[in-house]
Amino acid sequence: DVAREASSVEDLELDDVLHIGFGGVKCAESGGPEPGVGCAGRGVITAINFLEAEGAYTDDLDFVFYDVLGDVVCG
Repeated sequence: DVAREASSVEDLELDDVLHIGFGGVKCAESGGPEPGVGCAGRGVITAINFLEAEGAYTDDLDFVFYDVLGDVVCG
């Protein structure tokens, strides 16, 4: 939703989507496509590329978990 409101991921900064929670756990939500429109795979790739480009994957991370959409069909 944040990217949708900003019109493009190029208009976002890491602080717009990365939140730090209990115990310093970092969390980013990428969302998914509107129902019946788009492809979830593209959103996952866009999210990972954005996080890489913005420096989210730092050396101090112990684990990185992805909870990705598996029920959205492309095409």
